[in-house]
Amino acid sequence: MGRVTERRRVVRIRDGVRSTRPDTLVAEEPLEIRLGGKPLAITMRTPGDDFALAVGFLVSEGVVSRAEDVANIAYCAGATQDGSNTYNVVDVQLAPGVPLPDITLERNVYTTSSCGLCGKASLDAVRTTTRWPIADTPPVRVAPELPAALPDRLRAAQRVFDRTGGLHAAGLFSPEGEPLDLREDVGRHNAVDKLIGRALLSGRLPLSQHVLLVSGRASFELAQKAVMAGIPVLAAVSAPSSLAVDLAAETGLTLVGFLRGDSMNVYAGEQRLDLRAGAMAGGPAR
Repeated sequence: MGRVTERRRVVRIRDGVRSTRPDTLVAEEPLEIRLGGKPLAITMRTPGDDFALAVGFLVSEGVVSRAEDVANIAYCAGATQDGSNTYNVVDVQLAPGVPLPDITLERNVYTTSSCGLCGKASLDAVRTTTRWPIADTPPVRVAPELPAALPDRLRAAQRVFDRTGGLHAAGLFSPEGEPLDLREDVGRHNAVDKLIGRALLSGRLPLSQHVLLVSGRASFELAQKAVMAGIPVLAAVSAPSSLAVDLAAETGLTLVGFLRGDSMNVYAGEQRLDLRAGAMAGGPAR
């Protein structure tokens, strides 16, 4: 798997018996994203799909919305003092006429695999900068039992997780539950950016007929990325944050959390789920 995984020696203790063995770990390395040669952001990520990660990040930031907005993407040679290429610096050149954002020392950001971009824009800024308001997209109806079935489908496709146990995943599904794309990364926000970036580079934005599933929780930044890509339904294995729920309610995003077997909590946008009488009958949400 190349740079996606690495081997390390571990001391294993089982039933009081000590042994040593090699273990397979998920790789984590920094990626610096440059825009027109100027540093824009640094994220800790699992190497792979770096170009998609970079342009997906730019979609989330409202910089690009079409493949034609990107003139070129390249790894920067001479990224180290000795001139060698670490493949940890990516430079994106925008097409002529695409405005550059204001890149200042105050604007430069550092993102981590756990928390994503710090100091995100306000709810109002996300609502006003998205190119594809979700409320304006064709209606999407999802069977209420579908979100509960998606975590098993996502898990079945996680090849690197099977070897390491240390990766988040994000998957795109059709409204009927067909898996369309899946990306893994040490950071869940990176996995989503890789999905969105791949969609942009193949001319598939907006993703207005898709369901996005993320492993773990649904933070504000993940809801933001869904909205910026025009995704109408975001489902999460775990809980959303309060700000993610606020953003979903503001923008019309359907937000589902706590997918556990046949149960779930719908925090916003329940109109996209077929919740007619008798469907998904059960006890109170937990």
